[in-house]
Amino acid sequence: MLLGLTTALVATVCFGFGSVFQARGARSAPRADRVRVGLLAALVRSWQFLLGTGLDIAGFALSIVALRTLPLFLVQSVTNASLAVTALAAVWLLGAHLRRSDLLGIAAVVVGLTLLALGSGREGRDHAPPAFHWALLATTVVMLLLTLVLARLNGNAAAAGLGLLAGVGFGVTSLAVRVLDVDGVAAVFTDPAAYGLALGGLGGYLAYALALQRGTVTAATAAGTVAETFGPALVGVAALGDAARPGYGWCAVTGFAVAVGGTFVLSRFGEVEPEVGPTAPSAPAAASADRTSSAR
Repeated sequence: MLLGLTTALVATVCFGFGSVFQARGARSAPRADRVRVGLLAALVRSWQFLLGTGLDIAGFALSIVALRTLPLFLVQSVTNASLAVTALAAVWLLGAHLRRSDLLGIAAVVVGLTLLALGSGREGRDHAPPAFHWALLATTVVMLLLTLVLARLNGNAAAAGLGLLAGVGFGVTSLAVRVLDVDGVAAVFTDPAAYGLALGGLGGYLAYALALQRGTVTAATAAGTVAETFGPALVGVAALGDAARPGYGWCAVTGFAVAVGGTFVLSRFGEVEPEVGPTAPSAPAAASADRTSSAR
C-alpha cells in the first residue's frame, strides 16, 4: 500500500504543476468553435502546453501503479486533490493570492486524504467479466459522440456538459487501467478495455480543453470532478470489491467527502490570468465569463 500511496502522491504533484502550464498554453491557442485538427495543432505549438502534457504523462504513468494496488476511491481522491498543488504552484509561478477559503480548501484536502489513507483497505479485484471491458469501450464511444454535439454550443451549460464528459473519459481510463489484461502483448491488443483507455484519455483531454474555453472554471471543473471521482469510486466498490478497512468505513467515507469538498473550494485554480489569444473573445463576452484552460 505504501508504494501505491507514494506514487499517487507524486502523480498528484505532476498533475498539479501540469495544470498550470497547460492552462497558459491552451489559453494562447485560438478559441475553437468545434472539434478541428487546427485546435490540436495550435496546442502542440505551445511549449507550455507540451510541458504540462509531459507532466501529465509522467503523473499518469505513476498513477498506474496506484490504480493497480489501491482502491479506486482512494486513488481518485488523491489525484483529484492536485488542485491543492495547483493552488500553491499558481502562487509561486503566477503570482496568485490565496484567500481564506483557499487555505480552508487546502486544509480540507489534507485532512480528507489523511482520513482516506487511514480508512482504506486492500484493493478489490483487478479483473472483470468481458462485458465490463466492452462496456468501458462503449462508454467512451458515447462520450466522444456527445462531445462532438456539445462542442457546437457555448456558455456555462455547455462547459459543464463538456466537463462532465471529460470526467467520464478520465474515469473510464482509471477503470481500464485497473482491469486491463496484461498477460501478454496479444492480450492487451485484443482487450476492449485497452481501446477504452486510449479513447477515454484522448477524448477526455479534448472535451476538457473545449469546456474551459466556453464557461467559468467552476462549471467545467466541478462537473468533471464529480464524474471522475464518484463514478470510478462507486464502480470500484460495487463491481470490483473495493472496501474500507474493517470498522473504518466511517473514516473512509468522511475522508472522501472532505477531500472532494476541498477540491470544489479550490476549483478556481484551474484558471490562469487572462491572456489575449489570436482569436480572443469580444470584450463583453470576456467580461461576462472567466475562461480557463487547464487540460488534465
